[in-house]
Amino acid sequence: MAAHPVIRVSGCRKTYGKTIAVDEVSFEVDDGEIFGLIGPNGAGKTTTLECVEGLRVPDRGTISVLGLDPFRDVYKLQDRIGVQLQQAQLQKRIKVWEAVYLWASLYRRRPSDGDRLLEQLGLADKRDAWFMTLSGGQKQRLFIVLALINDPDVVFLDELTTGLDPQARRAIWELVRGIRARGKTVFLTTHLMEEAERLCDRVAIIEHGRIIDIDTPERLVARHCPERTVMLTTNDPIAGERFRAIPRVDEVIGQDSRFTIRGRGDDLVTNVIDCVSENRIRVTDFRTVIPNLEDVFLKLTGHSIRD
Repeated sequence: MAAHPVIRVSGCRKTYGKTIAVDEVSFEVDDGEIFGLIGPNGAGKTTTLECVEGLRVPDRGTISVLGLDPFRDVYKLQDRIGVQLQQAQLQKRIKVWEAVYLWASLYRRRPSDGDRLLEQLGLADKRDAWFMTLSGGQKQRLFIVLALINDPDVVFLDELTTGLDPQARRAIWELVRGIRARGKTVFLTTHLMEEAERLCDRVAIIEHGRIIDIDTPERLVARHCPERTVMLTTNDPIAGERFRAIPRVDEVIGQDSRFTIRGRGDDLVTNVIDCVSENRIRVTDFRTVIPNLEDVFLKLTGHSIRD
């Protein structure tokens, strides 16, 4: 059965004075997928997300979440969505269990639901700790608990792992995959390309408030950056000549015993390996360079996402 959209955004525009934060943005998010809105800081990701959540009212355009208007149907919708904000804090001396039980009471959920989530997200041993004593990763996990306390159909996560160390970031990624595994839809924003590639079923690239392209990470890379590069080391005197004869090779650069082979297509790496094998070329080093979403962003916008 084909997935159907649970979020529809059409012609969304939001301005602040003369600044256009979101410019005619349109996209759909399918049921049960992890959908990422990616772009640099200031691209319009958070504003777009907050319009979809109902926290901001767009100047024009239509938005539907689970068939409901996030502004007119706010009270019907709030029980069906979970939100983790980019900037969030709790009272310094509120204990973890107190925060969770408070949120559970707001949604008329049992305290045991909160205890179960604390266990699932590895915070059971921190239930009596003050919020101010938690690490960055623990705080993020707590906010995920609070976003999931009402068992929502759609979960919104805004720059979830910004500022976390690599170990904590990967732990959060596993939690997000677990949310999707429970049949939920996840809509997240990030400026971390590795995060988008690892997590998202589809991504929308946004720059200066406009959507540039939408697709799976793999198809975006294949469409915009079909180039492949192989770098190897060999002392074979005829290696360069053999490499230039490989189909779809655009360039072979030889410097001393190091060769850089650039071409197009998924078969390039295989063809280089076959060439090495068939011609009995002795190789002492071999590595491949595969384009990623960062390369896609650079090609589409002319600058790195970190600029």
